[in-house]
Amino acid sequence: MSQQTQVHRVVPKFNLFLEQFPTPTVCAGASLGELLEIWQGLGYPRRCRNLHEAAKVMVLRHNGEVPTTLEELVALPGVGDYTARAVMAFADHADVGVVDTNVARVLARVHNKVLRKKEVQLIADAIVPEGLGWEWNQVMMDFGATVCSARAPKCASCIINGHCGWRKLGGDDPAPATAGTSKPQSRFEGSDRQARGKLMKALVSGAVRITDAAKVMGLMEHQERSDVIVKSLLEDGLIAQVNGWYQQP
Repeated sequence: MSQQTQVHRVVPKFNLFLEQFPTPTVCAGASLGELLEIWQGLGYPRRCRNLHEAAKVMVLRHNGEVPTTLEELVALPGVGDYTARAVMAFADHADVGVVDTNVARVLARVHNKVLRKKEVQLIADAIVPEGLGWEWNQVMMDFGATVCSARAPKCASCIINGHCGWRKLGGDDPAPATAGTSKPQSRFEGSDRQARGKLMKALVSGAVRITDAAKVMGLMEHQERSDVIVKSLLEDGLIAQVNGWYQQP
């Protein structure tokens, strides 16, 4: 839920979600439409679909439990290296490096080098103190967010400035071009994401006539664009078409 969505928006949804779907088995047994009703407002509904599909796999292959190995986790729908390692470190206290945008920024600056995805992950894994995976990753993320920040790093007071290659040698900041660091998000107002969200929000209250979809999305003058958006929602399984209506899956 918190991938590309602010935490303060996530917390109430997260709590409500766990109340209604406390286990993978319960989640897998619900319809995608039920999950999407709670997810409404968080954006990126494919994440919700992937979570639903992952829960089904957990029930089918892992006795309704979240798997614990990297290989099994990344095999789940929608789970990549970051999410898999975050589960391992924060749920299972495994000694693996979790690379979010803050961690990638710190490592790039310390090494004063633009790092590829494999490089930054190998470095992150190598520096985790044995038995302290949970604590270390918390520290690294917070350090990047509050000290080694993107726009106003506190280099003068940084406790590791004597070990930072970028601080000592200067030059262009290697962080922006490093794998894993965040890139500017596209404008939401007037975007396809906004239009998709409008239609999906409307479907929470009831079915929408196919002929009214463009109007609901605010795209009455852009029928072709409306058709493309609806087609993508249908292909993603996020809405369903029944006769002359669109409805929740």
